[in-house]
Amino acid sequence: MISGFYAFHARFGAGPVVNPVPTSSGRRQALAHRSPVEPAPVFRRGRLRQKVPAQAPRSIPDHLWDELFAGMGCDRDRALLEFYVSSGARASELLGVGLDDIDWSGQLVYVISKGTRIRQPVPASPNAFRYLGSYLATDGLPDPGQPVWRTRRGDPRPLTYWAMRRVLQRANDKLGTNWTLHDARHTAAVRMAGDERLTLAEVQTILRHAHLDTTGRYLTARVEDLHDKLQEHYTKPRPQRTFAAGYDPEDIKAVFGG
Repeated sequence: MISGFYAFHARFGAGPVVNPVPTSSGRRQALAHRSPVEPAPVFRRGRLRQKVPAQAPRSIPDHLWDELFAGMGCDRDRALLEFYVSSGARASELLGVGLDDIDWSGQLVYVISKGTRIRQPVPASPNAFRYLGSYLATDGLPDPGQPVWRTRRGDPRPLTYWAMRRVLQRANDKLGTNWTLHDARHTAAVRMAGDERLTLAEVQTILRHAHLDTTGRYLTARVEDLHDKLQEHYTKPRPQRTFAAGYDPEDIKAVFGG
């Protein structure tokens, strides 16, 4: 940001003495220690500070998701991606799941929510559990109290966020894309919000959003998903004008032309 640019150079004596884009000290103090479950207070921006436009959440179109999934090299990575896109869990939340946190019959996994630190259940797809079972059958069960997801090279260690991020980076290098782990959560939210069988309140519960407004951001339609509907719209014949029975066509032509 511009204010940070001037602050950086002022620190080394290469910029103006007074920052021409000052920060709003009141806003920084109010937001410094705020619970994530409380609504964010609204403050005026500091003088000369630009307004950042609100951007739609970046989700992965279905055909590109299929390419990304095909780039996974083992059942562990396939299971993780399936859990991410079907449960909407955050990357760090899912990586902490242990055997005691998996409800196979209920198709649920229990995660520690990032904001509230409360252990909560989230649903996942049957495919996610199928790939998880295949991964555990191949690599074995983890030690008691250890996370399910482990490294596959050297001595087994808990899979970290950065290790999983590197898995995604290798797939991005092959595909020429730049998807992130959080994009999978956005993708799950867009799919759920676009499903007419799920209400917005139900999607909010699954994603564990504190406010319904946050969930409402995912109701925006993507142009990539409108291809079939647009083709049908473009090729649809124009509606033919008709009139009620009993009118003489010559009278209609005389009145309306044609």
